[in-house]
Amino acid sequence: MTGPREFPKLPVLFLLGWTHVHNGNMNSGLKDHAVPAVKRVDEELTKLYPDARCELNFSSAFELLVATVLSAQTTDARVNSVTPELFKRWPSPELMACASESEVEAVVRPLGMAARRTAHVRELSARLAADFGGEVPDDQKALESLAGVGRKTAHVVRGTWFGHSLLTVDTHVGRLARRLGWSESSAPRTVEEDVVARAGADGCQDPVDLTMLSHRLIFHGRNLCTARKPACGECPLAALEVPCPSADQD
Repeated sequence: MTGPREFPKLPVLFLLGWTHVHNGNMNSGLKDHAVPAVKRVDEELTKLYPDARCELNFSSAFELLVATVLSAQTTDARVNSVTPELFKRWPSPELMACASESEVEAVVRPLGMAARRTAHVRELSARLAADFGGEVPDDQKALESLAGVGRKTAHVVRGTWFGHSLLTVDTHVGRLARRLGWSESSAPRTVEEDVVARAGADGCQDPVDLTMLSHRLIFHGRNLCTARKPACGECPLAALEVPCPSADQD
């Protein structure tokens, strides 16, 4: 676990739980306008999704890492359908690294791109066994050096397993951040920076847990704030003191 989290300090006006931030303070060039504060959105989504969590099934940091790598371009549900067999046969980096390529490929084939997924899983397992004593490192740079692991996957592992406050920007988080007016960017790294800056600008005594915010935004993106037909009439964010700015547009 890390120590107290520090957030960027930005000039900001506060009123009724919303922030008004000048575009010079945000990477994406947001225009001057009022948007819901990150803390207020998180509070409402906490009520709506009290059980929000990572929906991949895992019992160790290694299993979470492998499952997250396998989840690229597929659903968590599909990954969960193959990982019980995968982890039953090869429960550790050492065993996975020595596994037959064809046998691993046969297990993950239902996910598609089986050869690529198999290569990533076996290569990252070999690295963990050889360079990290068979343990998943709690280090961003080290994780991103592993096959198939990028910033998003590293954030999932470090946030979900190791307890860090880290925003994971997937397609749902990016879409909701734009609809809420938190970012105008489609680039995940810029979206992350914009949302983190806004969370800091909220100035709350109790900082938002960005890992849990990620889970809640993902749940909301899957259930109400969907890509094609968002259910704005059912969304509590449309009824905030300063509502979601997209509520009357979608």
